[in-house]
Amino acid sequence: MSVPDRVAGPAEEPALRPTAFSLPGPPSLVRARPTRRGGTVPGLRYRPAAPADPEKAAEVDRRLEDWARRLDLFPAAWSGDFAEFRFGRAVVLQHPAAADLDRLTVAGEFLLAENIVDSCYCEEDEGRGGARRGLGGRLIMAQSALDPFHGTPETEEEWRSGVQADGPLRAYYWAMQDYAALATPSQANRFVHDMARLHLGYLAEASWAQTRHVPKVGEYLVMRQFNNFRPCLSVVDAVDGYELPEAVYARPEIQRITALACNATTIVNDLYSFTKELASDPDHLNLPQVVAANDGRGLKAAYLKSVEIHNQVMEAYETESAVLAAASPLVERYTRSLSDWVAGNHEWHATNSDRYHLPNYW
Repeated sequence: MSVPDRVAGPAEEPALRPTAFSLPGPPSLVRARPTRRGGTVPGLRYRPAAPADPEKAAEVDRRLEDWARRLDLFPAAWSGDFAEFRFGRAVVLQHPAAADLDRLTVAGEFLLAENIVDSCYCEEDEGRGGARRGLGGRLIMAQSALDPFHGTPETEEEWRSGVQADGPLRAYYWAMQDYAALATPSQANRFVHDMARLHLGYLAEASWAQTRHVPKVGEYLVMRQFNNFRPCLSVVDAVDGYELPEAVYARPEIQRITALACNATTIVNDLYSFTKELASDPDHLNLPQVVAANDGRGLKAAYLKSVEIHNQVMEAYETESAVLAAASPLVERYTRSLSDWVAGNHEWHATNSDRYHLPNYW
């Protein structure tokens, strides 16, 4: 692969700047003190990302906000959330080889739509109507906004009216329409199936929360293979202006490296969002919490072990994708698109200090 591996060490990080409050956490675990400290998680295996063009990111943000306002996807009170997330910068970092701004914008539409559905349907602590109870019924309708219902004329009309009457469903529906206009039918169908995987992961997490089930580490990682960023990586070839044919994409070895890339970047999210999630919900499942509960460790030791788990997954992805890439120019292009997304997503997390703060563990 053309970009060398890089492992960050503590010496690369700026001085810690603790805040004046303590982070709530389970009473049996060592509590993390959040800081305003940004930068990379020390010891994390990652690849540097191509710098994001600020003008391109701003233009994608402008297009996305116009799209969201035009479709009335969220109230004016959400404007701060929109700015804080930095959707435009996220997709520009994740797709440095994007064929054009239209494709970047569609990737951003999906990212925005997925966040709206997650916030409005799943997250009980958001105060936006989400709830674990009855989630399956809401998610099956959400899936239908991507995978259209076919029935009698009367029931189809009822379905269409219901989709257009709900902001999260409108977001899914129109993002999918825009993507289908740019992607091949095979790429569009691939995305629909990967969204079903995501929704299955949402349901598993909600079920565990309802039953107060504490999963084993392996169980948790299985759930996160479904409740993860895979739909975002599902579009990398379409955004970059080519297609990895279905016959190649479906091969077990390609599915494996795709899953490894998705799993590595999802653990990255667990590590960077750790203090944010604990501050809002001390019982929120993330990898360090699950490791701590299973191993009887304090949160610091569990967090550092989680970094090691990420690094093992990332190393497997890099090693296996390099072997496959060497045998096929088309697969090499696909692995480059995957690696670009993984690197860009890490950079977005590591530099988004308004949203994420690392714990004071080093």
